[in-house]
Order: sequence, then structure tokens, then C-alpha cells
Amino acid sequence: MNMKKIEHIGIAVKDIEASNDVFKALFGKQHYKIEDVESENVKTSFFKCGPNKIELLQATSDDSPIAKYIEKKGEGIHHIAFAVDDIISEIERLEKQGFRMIHKTPKKGADNKLIAFLHPKSTNGVLVELCQDIKDELN
Repeated sequence: MNMKKIEHIGIAVKDIEASNDVFKALFGKQHYKIEDVESENVKTSFFKCGPNKIELLQATSDDSPIAKYIEKKGEGIHHIAFAVDDIISEIERLEKQGFRMIHKTPKKGADNKLIAFLHPKSTNGVLVELCQDIKDELN
């Protein structure tokens, strides 16, 4: 199996602070990380829910993919992310299967991950993200 598990579910939000309050009340605990991802023009906030994670995403610029998403569809589930061991091999495998990649080369994402997105036109309208832990150079 190339995809190990659901890594997280991404939710597009207009106001990350107000949304943090909503999810804190929902889960009964505070987020564990807030991080800016400059390459995607987003601010993220992560919550743990059992073994699963929820990522809240707020646009930091009007041309951010999240700003465009909210403008078209409103707040809500934006993407589902899957953990993989070898993102480059997984991109190659999926392209050979006919899937369209938004990112053919992985890039640094939030939460110490390399990421790449599949185009939703090739995944029944679902934006899919691949995530690989960035290995510590010292190990």
C-alpha cells in the first residue's frame, strides 16, 4: 500500500482565530500548532482528534488558493491528505495511472511535511494532498 493513512483533513476558514475557538470547543482542547506557509499564502492551525488531525487554513493574501476556494465555495472541507513514505515515487506511480498532478515536484508544506496535490478533476472532485515527513538530516 503506497498511501499509509489519512494524514489530515484540511478545512478552509475565513478567520483562523474564530475557527480555533470553534474547534477548541468541539474537541475540548487547544490547537497544537499555528504555522504560516508562505509558499501557499496560508496560515494553518492543527488540532489532534484521537489519531487524526484537522488542519484549518486561512488565506494570507487575496490570490491564495484558499482565498479563491472560499470565494467560490465558502468555508468548509478543502482537501484530504494522505501520508506516504516516498512522495516522489508516489507522484510517479499516480501519473502513470493517469492522475493529474498540480505539483509534479514536492514542496515544503506545514507540519514538517513535503507535499504535492493531485488535481481534483482526476479524483472525482476531491482535492487530494500527498504528505511525507521531512526526515531529520541528522538521523
